[in-house]
Amino acid sequence: MKSYKFEIFTSFLEKNIREGIYKPGHKLPSVRELKDKYQLSTNSVQNGYEYLIIQGLVESVPKSGYYVNRQFGKSHEPVKTNRSPIIRDAFFENSLASITSLRKGRKLSEFNVAAPGDLLIPQKLLLRTMQQVVREQGANLLRYYPSNGLPDLKDAIARRAAGYQTLLNPDELIVTDGALQALYIALASVCTADDVVAVESPCVFSILEVIRVLHLKVIEIPIDRDSGFDVDFLRKACAKNKVSAVLLTPNFHNPTGILLTDEKKKAVLSVAQDYEIAVIENDIYGDLNFNGTRPTTIKSYDDSGLVMTYSSYAKTLAPGIRLGWLSAGKFTQKAEQIKFSLGSTVSPVYQETVNRLLSTSSYERHLKAFRKQLAKNANLTLHLLNENFPRGTSITVPDGGYSIWVKMPEATNMDYFYTQCDKIGVRFTPGILFRFQILFPVISESYLPMPIRQKELKP
Repeated sequence: MKSYKFEIFTSFLEKNIREGIYKPGHKLPSVRELKDKYQLSTNSVQNGYEYLIIQGLVESVPKSGYYVNRQFGKSHEPVKTNRSPIIRDAFFENSLASITSLRKGRKLSEFNVAAPGDLLIPQKLLLRTMQQVVREQGANLLRYYPSNGLPDLKDAIARRAAGYQTLLNPDELIVTDGALQALYIALASVCTADDVVAVESPCVFSILEVIRVLHLKVIEIPIDRDSGFDVDFLRKACAKNKVSAVLLTPNFHNPTGILLTDEKKKAVLSVAQDYEIAVIENDIYGDLNFNGTRPTTIKSYDDSGLVMTYSSYAKTLAPGIRLGWLSAGKFTQKAEQIKFSLGSTVSPVYQETVNRLLSTSSYERHLKAFRKQLAKNANLTLHLLNENFPRGTSITVPDGGYSIWVKMPEATNMDYFYTQCDKIGVRFTPGILFRFQILFPVISESYLPMPIRQKELKP
């Protein structure tokens, strides 16, 4: 442990104070006296007294010197309060810990966090762009921005979407504090408590939490083994139930990584139009295709206004960039009101920074390198699973995004597995977190989830 020069006198004073030789209010030697006696600098003596003050042993009296703290040794009755103990949801806290980073100095391999790691975040690009924005905008960044978002940013989002055949009306765009807020606004715009929503299963925990907070009922739509979301099951569910919205992630679904075909996307829209149901499309992973062109959206086929698409830049730039957007379609008026009630302005710095990136070639250049590295990481992960997991393990083969769905052999003791993983610093998200039944009952008929498209690992 590091030692300090002032300890030569502070240890002596501390001992005398704690043993009661120096009583509360006792005047202590001056800085000059200690400096001459122990051959210390003025700064060292002052640092020593600061240390004793922090310890609660000494107090400084201006223009008089240092004294033993008059309150030292006095006992105080504990302050009585009538505050009730804080009650927390243990399941929520444990689930949240399972999908977020621990990073507190411990070296971990965190396969449970669907976000870019430090090596993938374009730190220089982001910081340089932010600095340019701050220099140019100055005090303007300290004021409220329009509730729905910076008009130039909404125009830039719409222009870019047109490049993948998705026509977004800037007037229907709402800039949000991340994708989860966009989802909340979308659901709250078309649903009230006890309304029914059709949601893909398995489904990511954060979406389940928003549904739970809004007190909605759920019909689970299983994932098809070959092409994802089971549209036939959706149609049957809508025929038997009054469904207010259907929520899905067609592009690189979390947690399976599956990409819905264009035919399936059109089929989902067809069901929604037949039953006048809102489609809430999560396109947060749409830019993260490993090969080929950027996939289309359900929104690109919609001329009815029933489709609400949302996304953010947390997965493509950095988790700390809390900026997302919602294209609200025919539900724009209600969505704008809900957005205002949640907070009128998203960070001006983030809005101006992302606008600058989208308005130049910077974002596209970054994405090109980002997708390449993400695909490389996915291939490496598949190789590690193939080489190290037991025979009988099956996995999905993703076409993009962050997710790989792994099914261990039936006989595997999963509690023991996660315990051993934690010991060596490896974290995965338990599959149970993607199930509805652990949060609230579902209202659809029970079903056996169809096996997801998978590849059995070699022995």
